[in-house]
Amino acid sequence: MSEPRHASTWRALAALAVGLVFGVGLSVAQMTNPEKVENFLDVAGQWDPTLICVLGAAVVVATILYRLVLRAPAPLFDARFHLPEKKRIDTPLVLGAVIFGVGWALAGYCPGPAIASLGFANPEALWIVPAMAAGAFLERWQSRRRGARPAGSHEKPQGQES
Repeated sequence: MSEPRHASTWRALAALAVGLVFGVGLSVAQMTNPEKVENFLDVAGQWDPTLICVLGAAVVVATILYRLVLRAPAPLFDARFHLPEKKRIDTPLVLGAVIFGVGWALAGYCPGPAIASLGFANPEALWIVPAMAAGAFLERWQSRRRGARPAGSHEKPQGQES
């Protein structure tokens, strides 16, 4: 069953608004400044602890709002919540976290700030964002080759029935 055209428009507008607020927040917090992030991650050198406030505030706000939002029967612009199905820590999760952390430490960018940095025509973001997209494409391609679900996907692999 397809959804009404206006529902997908509202969902897209809501995603755009949330993305813009997120990007502005990242910029104000200087998370789009790779030097600031690298100094935060450099605990043995020129450590800059100011981003702990950003991370702490994000954890507090997310914890409170997550619990409040999940009290609703469904999100505003979808029929149901799409929550992770896995509940345990496994090898792919740990390896992905390590690769993410190494990439963040080396480049000074994680996905959100890298995309927000495109708005400033940051030269580093112009090569980091395509590299992230290529990594995401390769993960999805490998998952499909193995017959597994791509990360973040709730679709069943081809050839599997309920």
